[in-house]
Amino acid sequence: MEETQLTVNAKVSKINKHLFVWLGTFLFGSFGVDRFMRGQVGIGIVKLLFGWMTLGIWATVDWIIALVKAYSTFSGTEEITFVNGKYSK
Repeated sequence: MEETQLTVNAKVSKINKHLFVWLGTFLFGSFGVDRFMRGQVGIGIVKLLFGWMTLGIWATVDWIIALVKAYSTFSGTEEITFVNGKYSK
């Protein structure tokens, strides 16, 4: 039997969850810093340029999602792992 090995190029980044939630998302989320920290540079630029049009709703929703993910899904660790900009556990 022949085994096939699949190689995947994925960008993995790990960030301290407290730093990400409270500084990146809560304080500077309206400037797209949370998206830059995740590695989503394109969305970060869009959020920086057009996020004000949502009257803070986009930043608030991103903060709530980060808060819930960080303190429920990643409760056993001090780091949040992102694979290609998406939350990963």
